[in-house]
Amino acid sequence: MKLAIIYFSKTGQTKEMAEVIAKGMERAGGEVHLFSVDEPMDKAFLSECTGIVFGSPTYMATSHWRITQWLLEESGDLSLAGKLGGGFATAHYAQGGSDSAILSMLGILLVKGMLVYSGGSAFGQPFIHHGPVALDAVGNHFEESKAMFEIFGQRFAEKTLDLAGK
Repeated sequence: MKLAIIYFSKTGQTKEMAEVIAKGMERAGGEVHLFSVDEPMDKAFLSECTGIVFGSPTYMATSHWRITQWLLEESGDLSLAGKLGGGFATAHYAQGGSDSAILSMLGILLVKGMLVYSGGSAFGQPFIHHGPVALDAVGNHFEESKAMFEIFGQRFAEKTLDLAGK
């Protein structure tokens, strides 16, 4: 099962959390590639993916313009329809709009025909509503969030396998 994580990272924190999600995906049996929107991407691999997670730092209570630009303009020749999609965000504070950032990405994924998965609060702890969020200015939240991000990756990969019938 091929999975990808596409992200924009200004300070390296979003990239770091993408790597943590990848660990969870790999634990569930996924072959995972990470792609920054600012670097060339393997479009053949992305075409073969059954699931793709998108990540962004929170900027002005929404996803960063660079991930939005990639989704709206640069992904044009890549068919995302029918793939499982998800999102995650990094932010400074809980009131910074990280849920809005995730929802702004998920809305685009829905328009592109993706099936959207959140990680599910129905699974119990950790409760993941729209997607995982890591906060860097709230105590040790950033470091403590890594376990949740890894579980999100594992749940995402397991749901992808489930939907693919494998």
